[in-house]
Amino acid sequence: MRTKVLQALRQKGAEEYISGQELCEKLGVSRTAVWKAVKQLKERGYEIEAVQNKGYRLISVPDILSKTELESRLHTKWMGRSVYYFDEIDSTNAEAKRAAEETEGNQEHGAVFVADMQTLGRGRRGRSWNSPRGTGIFFTVLLKPDIHPVNAPMLTLVKALAVSKAITDVTGLQAQIKWPNDIVINGRKTVGILTEMSAQVDYVNHIVVGTGINVHQTEFPEEIAQTATSLDLELQREGKKKEISRAELLGVVLETFEQYYEIYLKTQDLSALMEEYNALLVNCGRRVRVLDPLGEFEGQALGIDDRGELLVEREQGVVKVSSGEVSVRGIYGYV
Repeated sequence: MRTKVLQALRQKGAEEYISGQELCEKLGVSRTAVWKAVKQLKERGYEIEAVQNKGYRLISVPDILSKTELESRLHTKWMGRSVYYFDEIDSTNAEAKRAAEETEGNQEHGAVFVADMQTLGRGRRGRSWNSPRGTGIFFTVLLKPDIHPVNAPMLTLVKALAVSKAITDVTGLQAQIKWPNDIVINGRKTVGILTEMSAQVDYVNHIVVGTGINVHQTEFPEEIAQTATSLDLELQREGKKKEISRAELLGVVLETFEQYYEIYLKTQDLSALMEEYNALLVNCGRRVRVLDPLGEFEGQALGIDDRGELLVEREQGVVKVSSGEVSVRGIYGYV
């Protein structure tokens, strides 16, 4: 009920009132039920004005990531139809995997797991991801796609493209991609993405795509202080005055990811998204150092192909990089 009342208030905007009678008719509930829902929203920090003979008006919204707030902002077809919110959790990826193992078939496909704080957040290669309370967006999408396992890693790049575009659309900041899936702004990492899969030889059981977005952080642990940043810090650095709603940004990310995911699913590759991805690829045209288990080498990054592999031009010709760590000169302080 709170979600439906909040959606109705949000649709009217901050300048218009919606009468109690209109809410009753719209939602098919009693005036008492509407009043209780409004009271509960106020207790959670929403500023709602009630004027006799006019109705209710939503004046301001707290920056929270509650289930009610998230659901009231979603404009997706199937992504996020199930939302699970946690004030604190070990890892949203771990929770999504637990849910995947407890459901069968297509159940919970598109479910979203969100936490205000993670105690065991992880990035690629087992690195920890700083996830303090009330500062970032830490969430995981559970997918159960009918695709071949060899095509699954490309979903990481699809997610990176969606997050980059959503950040730019919401904040106006120029978010770029460091291959394959870091989002950087002004040369510093703002977003990390971790994709994990459970699969048979020719069948995907489930895929979880976890994402951590630094939003309100003002400081970072010493080991990443020179390479990490947040959206607030970059807005401040660029002299832009904007308050970011984490729930609003997450809603746009999910909507954008749903759109790109459906494009990807048609071909199970990046042929239709490659050009847009390369336009945002901060590596493109730069000298890169590839840290490969077989040995390091350098070359010029040319962009990705339709499989998401990074094309690196060397003296011997063009090499396709599908794994390993890519270090880019000028990014994250590399010289």
